[in-house]
Amino acid sequence: MKATLKKIHDNKIFEWSVVAVIILSALLIGAKTYHLPKPLVVFLSYADIAVTLFFLLEISIRFIASDDKKNFFKNGWNVFDTLIVVVSLIPIEDSEMALIGRLVRVFRVLRMVSIVPELRILINSLLKAMPQLSYVMLLMFIIFYIYGAVGSFFFNQINPVLWGDITTSMLTLFRVMTFEDWTDVMYETMDTYPLSWSFYLTFIFFTAFAFLNMVIGIVVSVLEKENAAHDRQILMDQSEEKMTQLDEIQKELDEIKSLLKAQNQ
Repeated sequence: MKATLKKIHDNKIFEWSVVAVIILSALLIGAKTYHLPKPLVVFLSYADIAVTLFFLLEISIRFIASDDKKNFFKNGWNVFDTLIVVVSLIPIEDSEMALIGRLVRVFRVLRMVSIVPELRILINSLLKAMPQLSYVMLLMFIIFYIYGAVGSFFFNQINPVLWGDITTSMLTLFRVMTFEDWTDVMYETMDTYPLSWSFYLTFIFFTAFAFLNMVIGIVVSVLEKENAAHDRQILMDQSEEKMTQLDEIQKELDEIKSLLKAQNQ
């Protein structure tokens, strides 16, 4: 039974079937946001139950086919998938927790990440890059704070809506960093302070150019390491599979030799 389920689990058709059902689940969630006729709502409810049962079957196959069941739930993606499936099985649609039930079904779309290896590599890269990114974000916050304080001191009287206090100033600076009508903000202050353009240009240089490129560089570097590690793991798995096949061939050769010796005697 385990061997059969493992063949099913490793089959590409089964994998793409899971992906198709996840996409179907996403479409069902989107369809429920519209005002639909009652018969169609009933049909969508039955379709949602069928999707949930399919996910239960899929996670059961993965668990039974796993070679190391003790460590199955040490994998974060397996825990996430199981939690989503278990919560989806709880009948809470007509209770006070119906909103939680709908939210859980929304998160079922994230199961695409656990199914597609390339998406897992991307998410793992982001998670592993967070320690380095945190220092860049801290430095960016310091720049925001300094420029926000300076902007509040100088431009408060010009436009208190944009520069009334330091928190509002930092929000305005975020608008400047994302280039959302930032020239309107700059020209307004330049009427009073003609050299205020240097304030905006230096801020954009530090944040939009320097720090954001640092963030991209860190993520790309970690992503390259994750791809290299994934490729090494594939090569190791292939070499182990070849060694297993060689061992089986050697056993068969030994059996043939023993049979030939027995016939000669």
